[in-house]
Amino acid sequence: MTGDDIKAMLLAVADAMDAARDELCALDGEIGDADHGIAMSGGFGAVRTALSGMDGGTPTEVFNAAAKSFLNAVGASSGPLYATAFMRAGAAVKGSEVLSDADAPALVEAMAEGISHRGKAEPGDKTMLDAWAPAAEAARAAAGQPAAEVFAAAATAAEKGAEATSQMQAKLGRAARLGARSLGHRDPGAVSAAMMLRAMTAAL
Repeated sequence: MTGDDIKAMLLAVADAMDAARDELCALDGEIGDADHGIAMSGGFGAVRTALSGMDGGTPTEVFNAAAKSFLNAVGASSGPLYATAFMRAGAAVKGSEVLSDADAPALVEAMAEGISHRGKAEPGDKTMLDAWAPAAEAARAAAGQPAAEVFAAAATAAEKGAEATSQMQAKLGRAARLGARSLGHRDPGAVSAAMMLRAMTAAL
């Protein structure tokens, strides 16, 4: 994977977030303030603009550019979370011009760790970490496989994790105010995380 491959993955995510904007807003409207789709579409729209104007770049430089542009565009909680995720991913492969299949698990794990560290959430809190944590575990388990297979395993695990959030009671954020009424609803951040990983897989 070169810097251009990382760009292609992130541009695929931007397209996926545009397509899912209304769906994510509707999900967020059930337990939040109905703007998650706007935040994700806007954030990755900024990433698209930044990367489209970028000539070349190492994988680390691409991730860093994505982090900066996403954070500048999104002031909500997802802004710092994904900025940290991308910074961690860039740091995990710093110094590498071309990534091997063996680097793929580290990318997923680094993003998950960044989100966990910044968000202070735990699995089961009904947040995007409930998609990213199983994704990281699946990526680790798929180590040694081609990068596309690693990301596919991570995406499948994230999708299952996102679905499982419907059986969780929210403990953080706006949804936590609903208490037991948050049961029966999927967490929009977990759903968008799964969409993100599936888009990255498709690009690979």
